[in-house]
Amino acid sequence: MMRRRSRAARPVTRPSRHGRHGRENRSPVVRPPLPPIDTRVERFDVAVSTAAEFLRSAWSELREVSFEIGIMPPAADDGIPRWTVLRDEKRIILYRIPIERLGHPHQDDDLHRRMMIEGAVFRAAAEYLDRDPWDLGPERFRFF
Repeated sequence: MMRRRSRAARPVTRPSRHGRHGRENRSPVVRPPLPPIDTRVERFDVAVSTAAEFLRSAWSELREVSFEIGIMPPAADDGIPRWTVLRDEKRIILYRIPIERLGHPHQDDDLHRRMMIEGAVFRAAAEYLDRDPWDLGPERFRFF
């Protein structure tokens, strides 16, 4: 004799994660947003551009100067330059790898790395203007 199973006797349990129609392991249609891309190259670019904009706004001689980022400088006999100043072309080229690799901030965190990059921008602009780097933004460093 065959026994019939009744549906009321055994309740249907759904899995803890289910999609439409009770299917398991379905992901939601809309995924969470991805974190912003944050690389060393982008952080270097932002630090150079903000320092350059500050200098352009403070010094009219730098308004027409192009601040560019190069990866590596050409080979030189007297060391590795961090930047190249081209007054005739109104260009300042900052080399990312020497600034990042050969600069040694006393604390290895984002703030001090950014200050090291901004310092290189200020020194390159000071060389372009034939001035002392501290003369370029005395108000910026008054509280440090």
